[in-house]
Amino acid sequence: MNDWSSVFYYTLQGSALLLSALGLWFSTIMPGVDLWSKRFFQAFFGVLLLSCFSAFLEATFYLNHIFGFSYRLAMFLSTVFMSMPLVMLTAYLLHCSGESINNSGLFRIVLGLYILANILSVATLSNDLFYYVTPDMVFRRGALYTLLILPLCMITVLNLTGAIKRRAKLSRKVYISFLVAILPMTVALFIHLFVDVFPLIYISSALSAVSMYSLILSDQIERNLRYQQEIANQRASIMVLQMRPHFIYNTMTSIYCLCGQDPQKARQVVLDFTTYLRKNFTAIASAEPIPFSAELEHVRAYLAVEKAQYEDSLFVEYDTPHTMFRVPPLTLQPIVENAVKHGRDPYAGPFHISIRTRKTDSASEITVSDNGRGFEPADDSEPHIALRNIRLRLEMMCGGELTITPNDGGGTVVTVTIPDSKAA
Repeated sequence: MNDWSSVFYYTLQGSALLLSALGLWFSTIMPGVDLWSKRFFQAFFGVLLLSCFSAFLEATFYLNHIFGFSYRLAMFLSTVFMSMPLVMLTAYLLHCSGESINNSGLFRIVLGLYILANILSVATLSNDLFYYVTPDMVFRRGALYTLLILPLCMITVLNLTGAIKRRAKLSRKVYISFLVAILPMTVALFIHLFVDVFPLIYISSALSAVSMYSLILSDQIERNLRYQQEIANQRASIMVLQMRPHFIYNTMTSIYCLCGQDPQKARQVVLDFTTYLRKNFTAIASAEPIPFSAELEHVRAYLAVEKAQYEDSLFVEYDTPHTMFRVPPLTLQPIVENAVKHGRDPYAGPFHISIRTRKTDSASEITVSDNGRGFEPADDSEPHIALRNIRLRLEMMCGGELTITPNDGGGTVVTVTIPDSKAA
């Protein structure tokens, strides 16, 4: 074998070895994957690493014309380790499909073929029926060599058929990841039935495994983000359903008193309170960002009800020329309610709250400022729990962010920024 072919052979084997090592490293350090999958991929890449290392030794013996027992042992080990990931893929396919491995007919057949392949591999250690070396040190296939590869080809076909059959039980990315993992290996093994392509087998298996891991990792991260978003939405829904009892009591009492003093104003407060309740419960059912104008209407209704109770101590300023953007439901209203509830000090004079919007070069910005008591950014009290929930929903639903800063002269400034690319 000439120098160029040796370089090519070693390059492919070394690449497969490196990819397997990187896969093992990434599966160990990367977060976002469930524990079962994490352990599976650690074992999967560990076996691939052993397979590539055995193949590397086999290539070294082959290229240096060392065809004794050492070569046969290296070839035996590479065959055993190469076939093991095929069985592991079957197990992982069944796990992702929600099926029991112990009761699976597919797994029993695959396991039987794997055992058969290993029995045949053991036989290669002591006879020349599968392969032999000529007196001039040339590797030749024996009469039974095809029989050695055939069980592995059958396993890949069964895995491919099993993945296609179970595609309805798998997410799109997980289904594609199985096709990516199985197809190249299947093609390489079938080619190997007729032509020796050992390096192609190892490089295709390592590349397929890394691609599969990347797809499954991204799928699980997406699912985790959706789960976190659902939690945030549920918290928002609970926040709506757990409206402050004293706010409802005070509102109803104010309406009762106004009915005798100012019936027209009483009717307006009833209308504002009804709008506030309607917006609250509509927001629960909304899973997508809504127009800012709708959120602003919700805030106006809430503050109108509050002003009916604290007419001489609550002053609101609106400066909202920019409204052509979207926000997650229950973004602005809870911020304003938070300010009124926790910032207003009945013994410190009138409470002023300002709501402003503006358009920047790349985002829409909402600012809610007040002159209240304020609170520390690191505080873990009730207002910050509510604001953290809003911040999480902003990040997940529209890529926005929420910042809290002290207001000059006292009070708090809450700023919400919605990027244009996410806000449309």
